[in-house]
Amino acid sequence: MKKTSIVIHQKYIEDVIKDLHETGLMEIINITKEKPETLKDFEKAEMHPEAPVCTTYDLRLTRLIDILDGIRSKPVGIKAMLHPQLPEIKTVEECPLDELYSRAEGVLGEIEKKILTHEEKLKTLDERRQKIKSDISQVEYLKDFDLDISDIGESEYLVVKAGKTLDIDILTKEVNDLKNSVIYLKRFGTGKKIEYAVIVAIHISEKEKLEKICREHITEFNIDIVLGIPKNVLKTLRKEDSEIVKEKKKINLQLKNFAKNQFNDLLVLREEIQLETIRREIPKNFVKTNSTYIIHGWVLEKNEDQLKTSIEKVSDGCAVYESKVPSLNPDNPPTHIETPGWANGFRSLLEMFATPKYNELNPTILMGIFFVLFFGVMLGDAGYGSIILVLSLFGYFKFGKYSEMIKSWAFMGIWMGLVTTIFGILTYSIFGDLIHRFFFNSPLEPIYSFNLLGIHFPVESLNDPLAILTLALILGLIHLNVGVILGIYQAFKQKKYKEMLTECLCWVPLQLGGGVLIGYFVLGWELSQTLFYVAGIMVVIGLIQLFIASGPIGFFDITGYVGDWLSYARLLALGLATSGMALAFNVVSQLLGDMIPIKIIGMIVMVSLLVIMHMVNLGLQSLGAGVHSLRLQYVEFFNRFYEGGGKMFSPFKINRKYTKIEEEKNVD
Repeated sequence: MKKTSIVIHQKYIEDVIKDLHETGLMEIINITKEKPETLKDFEKAEMHPEAPVCTTYDLRLTRLIDILDGIRSKPVGIKAMLHPQLPEIKTVEECPLDELYSRAEGVLGEIEKKILTHEEKLKTLDERRQKIKSDISQVEYLKDFDLDISDIGESEYLVVKAGKTLDIDILTKEVNDLKNSVIYLKRFGTGKKIEYAVIVAIHISEKEKLEKICREHITEFNIDIVLGIPKNVLKTLRKEDSEIVKEKKKINLQLKNFAKNQFNDLLVLREEIQLETIRREIPKNFVKTNSTYIIHGWVLEKNEDQLKTSIEKVSDGCAVYESKVPSLNPDNPPTHIETPGWANGFRSLLEMFATPKYNELNPTILMGIFFVLFFGVMLGDAGYGSIILVLSLFGYFKFGKYSEMIKSWAFMGIWMGLVTTIFGILTYSIFGDLIHRFFFNSPLEPIYSFNLLGIHFPVESLNDPLAILTLALILGLIHLNVGVILGIYQAFKQKKYKEMLTECLCWVPLQLGGGVLIGYFVLGWELSQTLFYVAGIMVVIGLIQLFIASGPIGFFDITGYVGDWLSYARLLALGLATSGMALAFNVVSQLLGDMIPIKIIGMIVMVSLLVIMHMVNLGLQSLGAGVHSLRLQYVEFFNRFYEGGGKMFSPFKINRKYTKIEEEKNVD
């Protein structure tokens, strides 16, 4: 990474910005934020005067797009999943900003007023329909009463209130205590949901008392229609609601026609406007003099010559280009992570934890390999692995062309499914014991057997958990030591030699010497006297290195390292959980199926239970395997060398989704 400064004559600033945007080689930084002291000698540059105009067009187009997107016809559910729509890409020609404004005004002038009018009409209709529904729900309570809606309210001599209540006993008592009062009731609901529709009529002299009672015990009705008996009012309201529905359908049809004919054109036009907006807003990151602009940023070292040549060409040589190798402090350069396309899924796993700092090792590929391996060991079932493999292959070939993210994650899923399947075969787990339980007469005897590297397979995890635990601890030791080696290399690369020789390198003699001594004292290994003393010396050397790095507290680093190693026993625990639950589901399904006297129904019940239970087990165990595999990367592995906390290199680059520039044809 190089830190770059470019000084450009103001005559060429727009051409340079356009070139930087198109080449996408440079990340532009805000000079005034990074170096406020520059404002003592230079003036802060402002956005282009046309930037607010572009933003206005962007907002107008976005509003129309949002309206049409909510109304246009598009596949949903399974159809949308199996047949996702690719954005329609339109070839456009580069044009001056005035011409782009003219196009925007032409499009907006044709449809903006119509679409916004239709939207406003829909909002009005929705509000009216909501009120109608409220009125209908209230009038429903009154439909059995013999009164005119217009009677509700206040007249010269009477006050009539209508509503609903739950406190019927209290309400009745308080109303009856008033002079010249009448109350009518209608019960609704059953059990604990009983409520009452009430109509209370009283002499005008008792108005204040009645209003106090209503505030405490009655939810009063507020009905727009004021004439007619309740049954006729209901008919009127429902008729009006039906007419509103028809009117909405008519307006929606018109909007759908707009969406069909104009939606993609609006997306294309908005993208062109947005690109112009970005170019006209970026100068706020510059500083300027009377005749020049100064741009600061970052460029990859491999792209420096290309950037310099491009700037000189577009500015006719009226530019000064300078660059320097950055320091970690105070420059704090961004990080550029390069990974092959197939490893993009692993890269997203790394970014979920932290972006590496500049000049820090990129562990993406190693982390991805161990993640897949540990996932396969923890899930460890050939049946479940086959399902993951098939679904990932389907996603890769079916949806990979629609989304790079789906493609990279599906590719990772293919390897996860493949490793899980292989480990399931080696441990004789295919949907637990489903295959040999239901399809072979001797479920206790393996249906296949072979030797590989001097080891007899299959090794059944439930019958021989010690073998799986041994494998888990060996994998853990390999994983931790890869981290140790990376830590040593990184400290050397960053010239932290003391840290390399003490904190990082101490684990080599500690493990080698400590392992030999443990074998001698615990496992009964036979050692020569020379080897015994060499092992002891290595442990002493390792302890000295560790205590130099951490002091007496370094002892806890040793216990922490052992704890990290033992943490890999989760490979066994989750593998046993998968096999054990699958076995239990098979047994339960078989027993329930056998309990049903009608054989065909018993078979259907058994198969249904097997499918449901194994799908649940697959989901739960896959989630557990994924989470715990990530934990082993983030905690045990990264603890040896990785710090993170960097910021990603983000070049000033055009990102097109709906447009592409027409390529110039070569004329012979």
